[in-house]
Amino acid sequence: MNNDIVIRTQWTGDPTEQETLIKNEWLVTNGLGSYATGTIAGVPTRRFHSFLTVAHPDPLGRYVMLNQLSELVRLPDGSIQKIGGIEWASKDMELYGMSSLREFRLDCGMPVWRYELAGHVIEKWILMPYMSNTVHIGYRLLSGAGPVRLKIRVAVHFRPHNAALDQGLPADCYDLQASSIGRLEIHGVSIPPLRLYMDGGGSAFTIEPKRFTDILYRIEQQRGYGAQGDLWSPGYFRVDLIQGKDVTFIASAENWDSILALSPQEVFKAEMERRQRLLAIAAPQLQQGLAQQLVLAADQFIVAPTKRVVETTRIRASGGDVRTVIAGYHWFTDWGRDTMISLEGLTLLAGRHVEAGHILRTFAYHLRDGLIPNMFPEGESEGVYYTADATLWFFHALDRYIEITGDKDIFKELLHKLLDIIDHHIQGTRFGIYCDPSDSLLVQGDPRYALTWMDARLDDWVVTPRRGKAVEINALWYNALRVMEKWMKEDDQLSGASEITKLADAARLSFNQRFWNAQTGYLYDIVDGENGKDDPACRPNQLFSLSLPHPVLDRQHWQPVLQQVRDRLLTPVGLRTLSSDHPDYKPDYHGDLRTRDAAYHQGTVWPWLLGPYVDAWLRVHPEQRKDARDYIDQLLERQLHEACIGSISEIFDAEGSFTPRGCIAQAWSVAEIIRAWVNLAEALNSD
Repeated sequence: MNNDIVIRTQWTGDPTEQETLIKNEWLVTNGLGSYATGTIAGVPTRRFHSFLTVAHPDPLGRYVMLNQLSELVRLPDGSIQKIGGIEWASKDMELYGMSSLREFRLDCGMPVWRYELAGHVIEKWILMPYMSNTVHIGYRLLSGAGPVRLKIRVAVHFRPHNAALDQGLPADCYDLQASSIGRLEIHGVSIPPLRLYMDGGGSAFTIEPKRFTDILYRIEQQRGYGAQGDLWSPGYFRVDLIQGKDVTFIASAENWDSILALSPQEVFKAEMERRQRLLAIAAPQLQQGLAQQLVLAADQFIVAPTKRVVETTRIRASGGDVRTVIAGYHWFTDWGRDTMISLEGLTLLAGRHVEAGHILRTFAYHLRDGLIPNMFPEGESEGVYYTADATLWFFHALDRYIEITGDKDIFKELLHKLLDIIDHHIQGTRFGIYCDPSDSLLVQGDPRYALTWMDARLDDWVVTPRRGKAVEINALWYNALRVMEKWMKEDDQLSGASEITKLADAARLSFNQRFWNAQTGYLYDIVDGENGKDDPACRPNQLFSLSLPHPVLDRQHWQPVLQQVRDRLLTPVGLRTLSSDHPDYKPDYHGDLRTRDAAYHQGTVWPWLLGPYVDAWLRVHPEQRKDARDYIDQLLERQLHEACIGSISEIFDAEGSFTPRGCIAQAWSVAEIIRAWVNLAEALNSD
């Protein structure tokens, strides 16, 4: 194990620690969109908790394949103790194995548990081989007389990972096939089989079918979803643990040749070396302290979307490759907006320049009517396009890519598509997106959708429609025009650049005339909104007017805007989405879907907004860089040790203890904190 990059939490076995063990979670991924995840305690609380969820080719999407395990150990004195379990109905802490858990740690990003049982110490770890739909669960007897008998019962219910828990098991469950050399296969319908193998001397499998019914998943219950479901177990493996000889339980949706091509020891070594390489190529500012964990967290979101077979085949045929970004675990797929915002932090600053280029080309491939996709629905090959800002973020991401890598050839490669985007926005494209010829500002709005990043929608209810001229959309529009102007000048396309310059100048003039609200001392969130009204709500969206590389806001207004955001929106974990004095403000994010959506962008805190906040802070207060760095340090010290250990959550409550909510690991949360960290480190080093 690598002791240089460790997040460590220790326990005493006191029953009062139970809630923390159930509340905090772990996540392992494989670069394909597949994952394994659960609580530290081993108690599943979400429908997504599993030891193997596989990203299958469309139209299947991600399927839960290996739901849960029950782990028992029999010590030499004949006593039996549990270190993980699936009899969840019990409230007995001993049943879950929590009383014997003494430590959980992330070791170079890998989750490791240490159990102490009557003089015996056992470690367990989990990893997924890169680019393989396989999970390895390793066990080691560190101390104590052996052998110690380990019994692992397998429990499954093949279903889409976001399917309702009460989606019934097949009447006759599944078909189990076993070979004389210890290879097992569990076959369902219309999906590849789950293949199981125990690598360890003297292992055996006992067929003992068992059905577990009405299992309660409490977070699903809290979120207003169906919270009970069934699992089926075909039986259990048994193997002896002896000091100096690790054993590994393997579950996979790959073929047997792939599964057994490398020994577990070789897989472990290869994965640890891969992670060390990731750290070695990252920006120097990310190669020490907690920032190293951010690099490993970033790796979890960068995926090859092999599930979209046609797209992958066509792009690879032309000599390219396909990469994208999973917006968040567990339920998000790849989103255009999230991907473009995350590109710099996840790939460019992490030294993964080639993959950054693949991501940009992947989304350019899907350009339609001047728009890149808003997102790709689970199990579908075609994207949906209802977004007004993702394409504008594409310009920003491309600008950062060219600036950092020096790859100017990509501009020539994509020039016709970039010009097509600008033209479609000037002439008008889908969803009421067009440039108003009277002031050169960008208008967006469609009654069916929320087109900005504040996109909560439930059935026909668009919570924050923001139709009209939105402040961050026009900041992004201006920034896109300026980077296009720069690229065209560098390419000696002076005539075209001149037209872009005129449009950008007009947009800047109009922006400052229309968005500055002298009464409040900050910017309108929307002008020319529905019924011709301007919206004076204090939201963080105004930050983009001074945080982007080409700020549209006049310098004289930078300080008052930043001060208002700091005073009214800043919290220890990010920025509120609405000031607390607004009648629609919601202090926490909880309850059923409708209640949560009502709060999603109406006060709820988003940590990704700290990226633009730090950009704005460095512009306005360059002499106070240490204050901002101390803030980020404190946030990391807290966030990397709670919720999803080693990553950063999607959102937080707006008040109180700022409880983590939403996805346990969010791409742009991690990416923008990486970017803020590097920017602040560079600023401090320049003093």
